[in-house]
Amino acid sequence: MPDDAAMLFEIIQQAFHARMPIDPPAEALFDTEALIAARLEPPGFGVVASVADNPVGCLLVSFPKPDTAMLHRVSVVPGARRLGVAGAMVRDTAYLLADQGIRQLHLLARAELPLVQQWWAHHGFTPVEEVPHGIIMGIGLPHPIRVPTAKAMQLLGVRMARLLRPGDLVVLSGDLGAGKTTLTQGLGQGLGVQGQVISPTFVLSRFHRSSDGPDLVHVDAYRLTSPAEFDDLDLETTAPNAVTVVEWGAGLAEHLNPSRLDVEIRMSADPEDQTRIVYLAGIGERWLGADLGETLFREWGNG
Repeated sequence: MPDDAAMLFEIIQQAFHARMPIDPPAEALFDTEALIAARLEPPGFGVVASVADNPVGCLLVSFPKPDTAMLHRVSVVPGARRLGVAGAMVRDTAYLLADQGIRQLHLLARAELPLVQQWWAHHGFTPVEEVPHGIIMGIGLPHPIRVPTAKAMQLLGVRMARLLRPGDLVVLSGDLGAGKTTLTQGLGQGLGVQGQVISPTFVLSRFHRSSDGPDLVHVDAYRLTSPAEFDDLDLETTAPNAVTVVEWGAGLAEHLNPSRLDVEIRMSADPEDQTRIVYLAGIGERWLGADLGETLFREWGNG
């Protein structure tokens, strides 16, 4: 809302004044509260991130095309950096836009900041076009897939398995009870693996041999706190010949493969409603140009 312009302005100024100087200077340094308020007029909007009820990050969204959104002023105050605030803001904004039917999300990355471009690439953004002083990077947004029951979640996993091949990495996210293991059971069924697929919470990982497809390595990273602990699982030895599925893997498993499927499962706010919303995003060259959400959405619509 435009009434929040003062708060967003303060966050943006703190964040951009703490960054490395570039030439020409970042446009954000010349913002005013009035300019921010204008950007918040519908259909534009802003997103604010808080830690312990303290606003520490924000971003702005505009709509240059009917099916495309643009990120601006992605900002985190110095004291909250390296806490995953920026990644969480961008991820939640992407899901919000996907719910609205937006198909593409773009941003401008400055040429003078290659590490920033690498950060965006790590989160699935790829170059779209060169522009003065930088490059437009973009990512395709998935169709939200409504899954009404646990049985339907397994069926979705079976259908997802048709898209997978040896070496693929699937990173599953979602709250406790969202259906990550249930989806993995469907993946195992679709891959034709042997043995019951159950949560490997205490053993951390399980290996399931397949009779007619890639093997399945099922990992539960819930109890892991660092990439170093994750590396101790020595998954590199099995990854080339198997589909590796990592529950709770966001921020830990991405280095296993520059290409991956990110799957976010979101629960209804109503505890009596068993419906889940599944967001599927292909990251990296392996999935470049693949509209996975659309493919599964069509199949889902066909029953």
